[in-house]
Parts: sequence; C-alpha cells; structure tokens
Amino acid sequence: MEHCKVDVLVIGAGPSGLMLCTWLARLGIKTRLIDKRHNRINSGQADGLQSRTFEILDSMGIGQDIWREANHMLEIRFWNPDKDNRLYRSDMIVDTMPGISRFQQATLHQARIEDYLLKYIGQYSDIAVEYGKMPESLHIDAENAENDEEFPISVTIRQLTSEANGIPNGITNGSHIPNGIFRSNLTADNTDSILAAAKANVASHTETIHAKYVVGCDGAHSWTRRQIECVLEGEQTDFIWGVLDIVPITDFPDIRYRCAIHSASGSMMIIPRENKYVRLYIQVSEVTEDGQPLDRSMINQDTLLRSAQMILAPYELTYKHCHWWTAYRIGQRVGSKFSAHDRIFLAGDAVHTHSPKAGQGMNISMHDTYNLGWKLAHVIKGQSSRSLLATYTSERRQIAQELINFDHRFSQLFSGRPSKDLLDEEGIDPRTFKDVFEKGNLFASGTAVDYTTNLIVAKDPEHQADVLTYKQNYKAPFLGRPVESIPCILTGKQYLARRIPIGMRMPSYKVLNQSDARPWHLQELLSANGTWRVIVFAGDLLDPAQFARYVALGKSLDSSGSFLHKYTPKSAPIDSVFEVLTVHSAPRASIELLSLPAVFHPYNEEYGWDYSKVFVDDISYHEGHGHAYENYGVDHRTGCMVALRPDQYVSWIGELEDLPDLERFFGAFMKAQR
Repeated sequence: MEHCKVDVLVIGAGPSGLMLCTWLARLGIKTRLIDKRHNRINSGQADGLQSRTFEILDSMGIGQDIWREANHMLEIRFWNPDKDNRLYRSDMIVDTMPGISRFQQATLHQARIEDYLLKYIGQYSDIAVEYGKMPESLHIDAENAENDEEFPISVTIRQLTSEANGIPNGITNGSHIPNGIFRSNLTADNTDSILAAAKANVASHTETIHAKYVVGCDGAHSWTRRQIECVLEGEQTDFIWGVLDIVPITDFPDIRYRCAIHSASGSMMIIPRENKYVRLYIQVSEVTEDGQPLDRSMINQDTLLRSAQMILAPYELTYKHCHWWTAYRIGQRVGSKFSAHDRIFLAGDAVHTHSPKAGQGMNISMHDTYNLGWKLAHVIKGQSSRSLLATYTSERRQIAQELINFDHRFSQLFSGRPSKDLLDEEGIDPRTFKDVFEKGNLFASGTAVDYTTNLIVAKDPEHQADVLTYKQNYKAPFLGRPVESIPCILTGKQYLARRIPIGMRMPSYKVLNQSDARPWHLQELLSANGTWRVIVFAGDLLDPAQFARYVALGKSLDSSGSFLHKYTPKSAPIDSVFEVLTVHSAPRASIELLSLPAVFHPYNEEYGWDYSKVFVDDISYHEGHGHAYENYGVDHRTGCMVALRPDQYVSWIGELEDLPDLERFFGAFMKAQR
C-alpha cells in the first residue's frame, strides 16, 4: 500500500472544497483534493451568487470576470391570486438592498464558478482534483493532536471503478436529461454501496494519506461527518419541491425577473439565469390528479412541468431545452459538531442543510472555507497557534444556525397556501411574505454576518448599541446566538468608528491613492493574500498635533519590538504578514507622500518607495467623493486604527496611541518569528 504525507487532505471538490484550496494554494500549503465523482459537474446544482460572495471572489482577482458573465437580478416581483383566484402581480421590491455592497445578487452556473476557482488554484500550485477517489477509513492519533509537527490523521482512500460510482439503478426516472435526484435527500445515502462495489473489484486499489488536517467538504451525505460522530440536528418537512433549468417558452410577462409566485395551485420561484435559461423552483403536490399519494420515485421533468403549468395558469409555459432537473424535500439541519480535535473539520452541506430557494447553499459553503482556509495556513506555516482554529467552529456554527432559523421561516411561508381573506389565519398573507423578503435581504446578501466575541474579534460590550443601530437601519433579522465563544483578551473601541462594526466585514467606500489620485474602493485594497491589515485613519494631517500623533505611531510601528517585526520572518518582506494602509482626511494636494514616515510607504532597494499604501478621503476627478470618514463614522480630525483579518472581517478598533493594545491582541495567538 502506498503512503504519503500532506498538510491538508480535502474531501470533496465542490465549491466549498475548491474555495478552501484557493487559500491553501495561494499560501503554499501541501494539499491533496479528492472527490468520489469520476468527473466534474457540467449541469445543475447551485447558481445563486450573493453580494458577499462577489466581494470574496473579487478579493481573489476573479470577481469582476464572474460578475460580467453572470445574470444580474435587480428586482423581485410578487404574484398572488385575487379574490377570484386569478393570478396577478401584487408587488415588487428591490432584490439587493441599495448601499450594502458594490455587488448585487446574480446567477451563474456552479460549473462556471468551479472553472474560475480551479484556474485560480492552478496559478499558485499543483493542487488538482483527484477524481474517482473515496475515503474508506480514518484514524486520528488523539495523543498527538496538539503536536504541531505531527501528522496525526491517517486516511485510507480507494480508487473507485466507474461501475461503482455510477448513478444507482431506478433513480434516473427514465430521463435522458441530467438530473440531481441521485444526490437529493429524496434518495438514500449510497456511500456504503459505492465502497462495497469498489472493494469487490480487483482493479481497485488503496493508498494511505497521513495528514495534519482533514476537511470534509463532501456534501449532505458526508462520509467525513460519520467518522467524527457528528449528526445533523433539526427537522425534515413533507414539502417536496422540484427544480427545472429550462429555456422557457411562455407568455408570462415577468419571466426575466426573480418572481415569488403563490397561486391557488401551489407556489413557485422564478430565477433568471445566464444564456436565456431560467430556473424554476416548483412546489410538487403530494397527491396525483386522482387523489392518490405521489410516488416520489416517479418524479421527472414532465411531472415538474405540469406542476409549474398549473401554478402559472392562465399563463402558458413550455420548453424545448431543459439543461437539468431535480427534486428534494425541504429540511433545516445543523451538525452537532463542526470539528474533532480541531484537526478534522466539516464545511458546507456536510454540516448544515437547508432549502435552496434563499440562494444560500453554494454561498454559505464557500464562506465556511473562506473562513477556515487562511486559519489553517497560518497555523501550518507556524505563524499562529492552534488556538486560532477553534474560532472556525464558534463563528461558522453561529452563522449556520442563523441560516437555519432564517430558512425555516422563509420555507414555511413559501410552501404555505395564500390566504383567502383577512379572516384566513392559516393562509399566507402577501404582506407578511413580502416583509420576510425585505428583512431577509441583508442576511441573504452575506453582508450581515456578525461574529461574536472570540480570540480574533475584540468587541466592546459597552458599545454594542452602535452595532445594533447599524443593523436595525438595514432591517437585519435578529436570530439566535450560540453561547460558546473564545473570549478575546481585550476589547476594541467601537465608538471610534461607529459604522465599521467589529465582527463584520469591512464596508467599502471610495478613497484616492495619494500618489496618483486614482480612486479605489477600499475593499479592492484587501486582496486575499493571507495578510492582516491595519488601516490607519490618520485624520487631518495638516493639523500639527494630529501629524505628531501619526509620526509617533510610525516610529512605534518601525521599532524592532513592534508586531510588524516580531511576527514577520527575517527573510520575508515586511508586508508579508501585516500590511499597514493609511487613509487620511487632509486635502490630497496639501500632502506629500515622501514627507510621511517611511513605515507607511516602505522603501525597497530594488523597487524604491511603495506608492500603494497611502490613500486620502477626497474628491476624484471622475468618480465623485467617497466621503469615507463620514460613511465609516470616523472623526475626520482625530481618526483611529482598524485591524482587519485576512478575510476582511474587523477584529479591533483603537486610537493611534493604542498600539500596546494591538500588540496584546496579536500576542494572544501569533508566534514570534525572530
């Protein structure tokens, strides 16, 4: 039997696994990526991309290309039955709340997203998807789990035969069109049967991988989840929904809008896609036309079309091109644990499942591993202690529970019948349904993620009201919080930047480069390269007292004992672990870059001064004024400092004199390199 050692073994090459590998590739982590499928998907699966996901993809340099290719959704239209049960357009609202992000919700086929992620991974590493390989046993040496140098996990993987990995008989439903029934929760988990078939084939062989870490991104039927004795907790409903990806032929006037339809015959959501395609989420009746229970195994694209036609009547609907279809039962469940020994982790559908209509599946799955990937890399590279890894569970379990709570309410309203009149308490009131959409917009966008206090989130309990007000202004839903968290050793001063909530991602407003006047969105400066950022809002540098504060900060940062030097390897560039950015509020023309302390525009013997780290809140020639200080709630005279994690979430806020506190913050989990 072959043996090998890797830093990370990733099980599952869907969006979650590939997003994880973008970090591991970018930061040079030795990784294996296996998937039980014999080839990648080219039809179906997820298609919705939320605002925060675009921000993440843009931080990797691929967001703009995906944004151009995707179909943008700008408006939601609601259809309901009138008093005579005739379908009519009852209301419309904006799809993505204006002002929360520079990106809006859009749709693009999952396979194209994976194409972009695979191309990104290939730019930085030789990590490749090893298809047709499946784990069959896992062992962890718990005694050595805390030893940074050990490879305490042993996973035996098996090369599958094509016969073993085929779609099981009886679930293709006689369709020649690709479908996802075999992966849906209407069918049983076939993992064991696939392994049994492979073991029985003499052509199959095994290999043992010794890994420091294992991440299970292997979907709702996760093999990894079973190995760490994690169970999905929650409920499954009897509501069955189908999905059709078609080029519609119809006289329905709103077919290119996102539509939420409640009719006397059921409910449906319309999601416009790229290349003339439209995705229909269709409520499927539990009984046939003659009142007999529906045989779920006989659901096919014709069944779904008939249901859609009844829901949409009197409008006509048919198609000649169907790209994919599936059916599923609505359920909301969260894993009882997200990790074991902080060595084996679960992400995406492997640890939380929900309905797809809120457009969260692919997004939340990628957000899970975007949270985890940089943490794994920092620990493996010896930059941080293993205590950093515990924040993955505390942060992502919180978000998973919020998602489940949101989706439970959302799905109940969507699957219920419309109310007949004001006295119909069991029916769904259109106004209530619209209100849920509006209040859920911020949550669904991904920009409402608000991590509670932990090792790398230094919230100030005395100023939670500022964050609360910020969220209420955008009608964010209030959802339950888990009690567990890892306390930070200090708290930031939220009041210094009222609209940069600690624990949330850094909002983005336009600033100008001091050296060439080019406008940038601040988020564009936060590329996903694994570095921590300290943004110094330097205030009015024309004020002598304020300039003196800025100079004093520069002197402290440049000292040999500062975190910039303490936690950066001697052979590495000074901004390889930490990057210091300045945003000042003085008129651009009144400040000279080279008159500022050198630490804020470092000198390199080969390339000279760095002109990419000092910015100003001023008016641009062609794109107006970003009013960054005002929008961030920062005093334009005195400023503040903001510490950002590599995933752009806000960790800490303090005054320019609070560098000792920032030193303590980093000292709690980072390892000295000198």
